[in-house]
Amino acid sequence: MLPKKQGIDIINKVLELCYQGDKDSLFIMSLMHQYEERGFLTKKQLEGLHHKASSIADMPAGWLATIEAMVAKLPNRDKSPVIRTTNLPVRDNSVQLQLEAILEKFPQHKAVLVLQSKYNKEKQLSTSDKAALDKLYKLLVQK
Repeated sequence: MLPKKQGIDIINKVLELCYQGDKDSLFIMSLMHQYEERGFLTKKQLEGLHHKASSIADMPAGWLATIEAMVAKLPNRDKSPVIRTTNLPVRDNSVQLQLEAILEKFPQHKAVLVLQSKYNKEKQLSTSDKAALDKLYKLLVQK
């Protein structure tokens, strides 16, 4: 159990008044137990408490406003999965054709093998890599 905070405990007062209004409510008893155990309620629990408390006739308006302010202050927790869409790069077939043509003539050419592994991994080459590949293609294949 967490140590009690100093000052007026509005949540506890609202819980007690709700319990007095409806002693058979399992929801209120559950909230009271959780509040005693943990010392706090979640945002959803506070929203439920506010809904129950607003139906009680002799509930002070200031207490309801305090619960409402506590709910507004707490952050929203969205547990839905984040779906990220990424635009897949357009695969350049001319690069693939150049790589295959060079490797047909020179299968062990290390620079071309490095460029091919980059191309296979990233599905595209940077502009400097494309320029290097064009230069090698002109030198080795288009003599």
